[in-house]
Amino acid sequence: MENKKKFEIKGLNLYYGNFQALKEIGINIYEKEITALIGPSGCGKSTFLRTLNRMNDVVPGVTITGQVRFDGKDIYDKDCDVMELRKKVGMVFQKPNPFPKSVYENIVYGPRIHGMRNKTDIDSIVERTLKEVGLWNEVKDRLNKSAMGLSGGQQQRLCIARCLAVEPEVLLMDEPTSALDPVATSKIEALLQDLGKKYTIVIVTHNMQQAGRVSKYTSFFLTGEIIETNTTEMIFSRPDNRKTEEYISGRFG
Repeated sequence: MENKKKFEIKGLNLYYGNFQALKEIGINIYEKEITALIGPSGCGKSTFLRTLNRMNDVVPGVTITGQVRFDGKDIYDKDCDVMELRKKVGMVFQKPNPFPKSVYENIVYGPRIHGMRNKTDIDSIVERTLKEVGLWNEVKDRLNKSAMGLSGGQQQRLCIARCLAVEPEVLLMDEPTSALDPVATSKIEALLQDLGKKYTIVIVTHNMQQAGRVSKYTSFFLTGEIIETNTTEMIFSRPDNRKTEEYISGRFG
């Protein structure tokens, strides 16, 4: 039985002014699977990722055409509630970006924006999400200390916990380990494989091995187009397109 499609994207084009950054993108993203987006720098991966929760809306001069359906509804329809969309589709950035507040305040920020006031409920969200990202034992005695005192890897896991606090359905991750050392990277990868059982995850990565290790599906982007999408196993072992093969074997990019 085929997995449920969480996102269905058809004929997606995106322009920054006159520059076309995405060209006729068509891809399905499946529920509770990890999809990796690979390709050289500047080929549209991060731009595409940001179309999935309308983060490009804040960029002046952007024009978007085509369809991005999330659970069957086009998120670019005028009646789409963007705040509700971003609650369901969370984002983790390349560099850890904790707020300059306590560990506790970082996590409760989102639930409070969405109207949660009960301290018992908020406390339990803090514990649940920190446990979910494997950080609880490391920080439970310093919840009221600044998040800026955590290591880079801990900060990134905190940012993931902050995302999870509002109970999203999808996690978008833009090179979440590129600023981290190998030990912190392997912890995040292990965490991703755990989270992939509960959440739909789309990850932009420059690291081929990482895509191979964590994802079920891979899409190869080149100059604003998707050259090929398939299971990660097929993309890495028997790609259909010569350009995919050349990129994966390191002949360019």
